[in-house]
Amino acid sequence: MNFQVINEESPQLVDELVEGVRTFVHEQLGDETTLPLSVIARDDDGALMGGVSGRTIYSNFLIGVVWVDKKYRGTGLGRKLMESAETQAIGRGCKVSQLDTLSIQAPLFYQKLGFEIVGEVPEFPGSPARYFMMKTIS
Repeated sequence: MNFQVINEESPQLVDELVEGVRTFVHEQLGDETTLPLSVIARDDDGALMGGVSGRTIYSNFLIGVVWVDKKYRGTGLGRKLMESAETQAIGRGCKVSQLDTLSIQAPLFYQKLGFEIVGEVPEFPGSPARYFMMKTIS
């Protein structure tokens, strides 16, 4: 047995590890295709205003990132992006949306959208709390 410590990005290695996880999951749950799902907004000049990006798999919408440019926060854009992404996910047969966020990010925003905290890593010196959130969407 040989252990290695790798201190640089290695997309090929990550892909290999993910493929191992997928093989295991497919053995347990059957075949399912994971599909990317992103909804973005651009201004009239084409600049990115914000977006939601994640994946759908096994009736879940797994949200990886939500971002709204500072000048558009509080305008309802984030809500519209989330609602649009969830509509697309429902169209793919998803029953729940899942995400995680830090206490310094937007847990209250997600709770206003109907997400519930289903898990938490408490704050500790040098790190904010992390919340795992879920919402039934259909």
